[in-house]
Amino acid sequence: MKKLNFNQLRKEFLDFYESKQHIRLKSYSLIPNKDKSLLLINAGMAPLKEYFMGTKKFSKNRATSSQKCIRTGDIDNVGKTHRHATFFEMLGNFSFGDYFKREAINWAWEFLTKVIELDPEKLSVTVYLDDDEAYEIWNKEIGLSEDKISRLGKEDNFWEIEEGPCGPCSEIMYDRGEEYEGDDRYLEIWNLVFTQFNKTSNGEYLPLDHPNIDTGMGLERLALIVENAANIFELDTFRPLLKAIEELSGKKYGESEKINESFRVIMDHSKAMSFLIYDGVIPSNEGRGYVLRRLIRRAYRHGKHLGINGHFLEKLIKIVMEIYSPEYPELLEDKDRVFKIVNREESKFQETIDQGLEILNNMLDQLELRQEKILSGIDAFKLYDTYGFPVDLTEEIAKERNIEIDRDGFSKEMEAQKEKSRSGKSFEGGWEDDKIEISGYQATKFIGYENIESNSKIIGIENSELKSISEGQKAIVILDITPFYGEGGGQIGDRGYLESENGILKVLDTKKTADNIYYHFVECETGEFNVGDEVVAKIDVNRRNSIVKNHSATHLLNKALKTVLGNHINQAGSLVTDERLRFDFTHFEAISEEDLSEIERLVNESIFSNYPVKIVETTLEKSQELGAIGLFEDKYKDIVRVVSMGDYSVELCGGTHVRNTSEVMMFKIISESGIAAGIRRIEAITGLSVYRYLNDLKMKEENISKLLKTQKDGIESKINSMIAEEKSLKEKIDQFKSLQENSLINEISSEIKEFEGLKLLVKKLKEVDSQSLKNISDKLQNNEKNLVVLLASVFSDKILFISSVSKNLIKNNIKAGDIVRSVAQATGGNGGGRPDFAQAGGKDINKLDEALSKVEEFVKEKFN
Repeated sequence: MKKLNFNQLRKEFLDFYESKQHIRLKSYSLIPNKDKSLLLINAGMAPLKEYFMGTKKFSKNRATSSQKCIRTGDIDNVGKTHRHATFFEMLGNFSFGDYFKREAINWAWEFLTKVIELDPEKLSVTVYLDDDEAYEIWNKEIGLSEDKISRLGKEDNFWEIEEGPCGPCSEIMYDRGEEYEGDDRYLEIWNLVFTQFNKTSNGEYLPLDHPNIDTGMGLERLALIVENAANIFELDTFRPLLKAIEELSGKKYGESEKINESFRVIMDHSKAMSFLIYDGVIPSNEGRGYVLRRLIRRAYRHGKHLGINGHFLEKLIKIVMEIYSPEYPELLEDKDRVFKIVNREESKFQETIDQGLEILNNMLDQLELRQEKILSGIDAFKLYDTYGFPVDLTEEIAKERNIEIDRDGFSKEMEAQKEKSRSGKSFEGGWEDDKIEISGYQATKFIGYENIESNSKIIGIENSELKSISEGQKAIVILDITPFYGEGGGQIGDRGYLESENGILKVLDTKKTADNIYYHFVECETGEFNVGDEVVAKIDVNRRNSIVKNHSATHLLNKALKTVLGNHINQAGSLVTDERLRFDFTHFEAISEEDLSEIERLVNESIFSNYPVKIVETTLEKSQELGAIGLFEDKYKDIVRVVSMGDYSVELCGGTHVRNTSEVMMFKIISESGIAAGIRRIEAITGLSVYRYLNDLKMKEENISKLLKTQKDGIESKINSMIAEEKSLKEKIDQFKSLQENSLINEISSEIKEFEGLKLLVKKLKEVDSQSLKNISDKLQNNEKNLVVLLASVFSDKILFISSVSKNLIKNNIKAGDIVRSVAQATGGNGGGRPDFAQAGGKDINKLDEALSKVEEFVKEKFN
């Protein structure tokens, strides 16, 4: 057996299949590209579904990859076992209707026994019960004896879903020796899936015309066998990570199973969070963000179990990046952004622990008041899910007060949350065609990249039952040839006219189907048109010119964002119209004014640099060699368009563009905002729109200078002077209010009633605002001990209540929230708050005196 480490094994595998004429793929992002069925990529074939379906193609029909994967279904088992992990890499080789079982089996055997040099005697396989073909290949061609081949049923060796492509599989097992037991001894290392049937809705299995191969082998498992390691956490490559945790914690791996569990959780989750954040996931309370937040907090909590204080994950993530740098050098290039997000989440988690403690203690207080001994699963899960408060910490604190938590109820809530996360239903994004059925036509010949008009023939008119259109009517028209761009890739469709001797059709919009049938929304201005008519198709040139300016500027903006903010920036949507451009992208925080200015400067600098815009058509693989970026590559098939602007920007794009960046003229950012967790939006304008925008600003500046009665260059000075004057007046008002408050305190302090161990002040005041009421209450509490305060401020149409309770009285069951709620409800209102401070509102002034008269009795009853 060769002595190869984790990174070397990956390289050997990819090199081997590249030598077998496979396209070598870079790992896809962990975020599925428009696959709504998945929350995160969880298998090597997951990003390749469309290639298996035949809707997308590489230049070759075979590929190989080491795909990074996240599986969260067993997250609670990570650390407790030797195998469970949330993050792993899946080695795979794939055939899209090219080779089949013979090649797949022979190459797998060659790689394991010749390249890696595993002992053939320690290998055995399983095949599907009825798969005689695979059995014969293993037995007759590879030479495995019958006792090394097991035939198993559907449950073990047949891959299928409810309906669609499916087929038998063959698993390769490795015997680790007698020192291991059960599954730990005979370890499955590679699964070869032979997709050869299509399962129909009625349960029939029909042979596929072009069967596929999909294999998967865990890189970590292969390394475990090659190194003869006890488990995937003790591989040599990951020793630096393990050692760093030992140094941070002062604990030794192997001291106890509890310590080992925490080490494993931290190691696994550090890998997962590094790749998730790099791929654009931001911590949040739902979906992928929820998964990431949970991983960070779980790792942080296990660090606390080991006695690690303060932030520590950044140090471990740096080691993760160094470990994976041979295959993923981009991680280190983007390390500062990853560190920033993790550090911020660690700080936030510490805050949630503090917040959770207060909420938990309130819950436990209420249970003790009701003489109950069980915290509901719903409340425990709310603490965990909403506030990030660990359930084991909840259990520990509750136990100190002789209260148990409903673990079954908690588990039920947890399972419901997991199911919600698995479904990933909230991840619907991207542009979609209108639900208009256009079919039965040949693909339209689009000539709009080079031409602004064409001689075309109407081959279809769609407007209910009619197949013609006359003056005043609207319809959808399909042409054989068109210069009109069909909406796509964020760019809106062209407008213009279809003209003939018969009349004029005004084109209101243009769209296209997935089969490249372009359809034009038209309104007949004059005449009558029928299928077969010849027309001259003319686009609105001025509108198109404005659109191309904005589209080319979008590319320049994308590059500037990556330059200023980092390579984590990925397109999350766009809109290109004749009036403006809108660009959505992944980023974890608002962009500073300084960075926005720099982004705007870089775009304009690129415009003024007169970069030539070159467009070439090539294969997707060749475009990647050219450095082209494009989040929406699924819209491309065999050939892609690469749009380059000098050496500055290179992107995949199907849209229309300027010939030279100078044609964009000028670029101005209008707004920057957040539209979802981890998604920002920039809106901007170009060309003459910038000129009009600047003119509008000039007019506003002139109007402001007139209002302020100053010259334009004196506006800033005048506003600063007004702000200073306002601040001075506010300070005087605050001083006056403070004097008033002190005067009121002196006046009402004499009305404080004293009982045994308790002081009470109930007072009605006239038109005192809520802030002053709070200030008076706070000052009274600072001056007195064992004090309960209830202040009511009466206005013409409402009552404001504020109550405060000295903290040492709370243990006597006297709570400000209870007091203020009782008087508010008696006057037709409501409210509440903390045990030491609460506020509320009332409506019925006629009932106020009666409500206040009952406060003393209410407090005494609670106190006694």
